[in-house]
Amino acid sequence: MQKNRRQFIQKMGASVASMAVGSAAIASNKPAPEILHSSIRVSANDKIRIGLIGAGIIGHFDTDTALRVPGVEMVAACDLYTGRIEAAKEKWGKDIFTTRDYRELLNRKDIDAVLICTPDHWHQRIAIDAMKAGKHVYCEKPMVQKIEQGYGIIETQKQTGKVFQVGSQRASAAAILEAKKLVKAGTIGELTFVEAFCDRTDSRGAWQYSIPRDASPETIDFNAFLGNAPKVPFDPIRFFRWRNYSDYGTGAAGDLIVHLLTGIHVITDSMGPNKIFSLADLKMWKDGRDAYDVVNALMQYPKTSQHNAFHVSTRVNLADGEGKGGFGIKLVGTEGVIDIGWNEFTYRTLKRKSAPGYGGYDSFESFSEKGKAEYKKWYAATYGDDMGGYTIGEEKRFDSPKGYDDRLDHMIVFFNAIRTGSAIVEDASFGLRAAAPSIACNLSAKLQRPIGWDPVGMKLVG
Repeated sequence: MQKNRRQFIQKMGASVASMAVGSAAIASNKPAPEILHSSIRVSANDKIRIGLIGAGIIGHFDTDTALRVPGVEMVAACDLYTGRIEAAKEKWGKDIFTTRDYRELLNRKDIDAVLICTPDHWHQRIAIDAMKAGKHVYCEKPMVQKIEQGYGIIETQKQTGKVFQVGSQRASAAAILEAKKLVKAGTIGELTFVEAFCDRTDSRGAWQYSIPRDASPETIDFNAFLGNAPKVPFDPIRFFRWRNYSDYGTGAAGDLIVHLLTGIHVITDSMGPNKIFSLADLKMWKDGRDAYDVVNALMQYPKTSQHNAFHVSTRVNLADGEGKGGFGIKLVGTEGVIDIGWNEFTYRTLKRKSAPGYGGYDSFESFSEKGKAEYKKWYAATYGDDMGGYTIGEEKRFDSPKGYDDRLDHMIVFFNAIRTGSAIVEDASFGLRAAAPSIACNLSAKLQRPIGWDPVGMKLVG
C-alpha cells in the first residue's frame, strides 16, 4: 500500500465526522474544541483490508468500529470456536475467509492490517508474527501478559516499520485530550495527585460471560487456546472466561487499571511511575478463578522534564456493593481539580488570597488579650482588612458530542497512520509503559512489597 496516496481533508461534513465529532464544547460558550481525529473523507479506491484474530466480545466491538471508518473492508476472521466463525460469516458476510489458525490469515496477501483481540497470553506472539508478515497491528490492551514480552514487540515494530497501536481508546478520547490541555495550561496549578478507579457490580462486569451450549472439544480447539500456558483438560469455563485466570489474562489490574494509566499518561505526558505498591484480594467471585476482584494500588511518579512529581492512587473493584459501578480519573492540583468520567468531565479552580487570616482553629486563639491586640494591629498594618481564605471558581463541564465514540476516534488514528504515516501516541513503547505498572500491581500484591520500575528504560528494578 502506498503511503500518502490520498489527501485527507480536515473539514466537517463526512457522515463519520458528524457521528463522532458533533459540537462538543466546555460549558462556557466557547467554540467546539478541535481535538478529534474523525473529520476525514476518503477516496472510494483507498481501501484498507483487515483481518480479525479473536472474534469474541471485544473482537466484535473493534471490528464493527473499524468498519465505520471510510475505506476499511473486512476480509477474514480467525477464532478457535466454531460458533464464532459461523457468527462472523453471518455478521460480516458469507464470503469472508475464516480459519482457526491465525497463521493462515497472516499468509493472505489481501490483508493490510489485523485486529488482535485474543486472550492476553497470545498478544505478543501474534503481534510479532503479524508485523513480520507485513501486517499493521491493532492489539487490544494490555499489550502483553508479562512485562518482559513487551521488548520483542517494540523491537519488531522498529525493525518492520509497521504501524502498531494498542487498543486502549483512552489515548484518543475527547475528554482525555481536553483535560490534557487544561493541565498543560496550568489551569489547576501544579498536579499533586490523581485518584483513579473502575468499579463494577454485576456478574458480566466480573467476567462471568455466557458459555454456549455446544461448547466441546469438537467445537473448540482448546489446545491451541492454551498455547504455551500450562496444559489442563478441556474446560469451556477457562476458554470463555479466560480473564479470570492468571494463565491467560492479567486480571483486574491488567484489564482495567491499564485504561486508567493510559489516560493519566496521555494527560501528563508521563512515561510512568517508578514505584508501585498494591494490595489485592479475591472477595466475591470465588468461582474457581485465581484473579483478584479487588485491587488497590499507590504509584509514585517522579519529576521529569514534562511534569513535577505526583502520586496516583488507583483501584478496581469487581465486587462493588454500592451498586454504582463506574469509571473515573480525578486530577487534583494546587489550584483546582478536574474530575473525568468516560467521555465527560467537570473542573473548577481555586484561588487563595495572599493574606493568611487569623482566628478560628489558629494559634491566635491561645494568645493573651494583650498579645491578640498587638497581633491585630500588626496584621492590619501588614494586610489591611484582608482576612485571607480562598474562593472557588464556578464549576465548568465538558461533554463529548451526543453519540461520540472514543473507540472510533482511536481506530481513525490507527488507519490514518497506515495511510499517511501520521503519529501513533499509543505505540508499543507507550503500551508497555502503561501495561507494566498495571501488571506490577499483581506482582506487588503477590509479593506483598513495592515494585520498582524504570519508566524510561522500561525494566523492573530492585
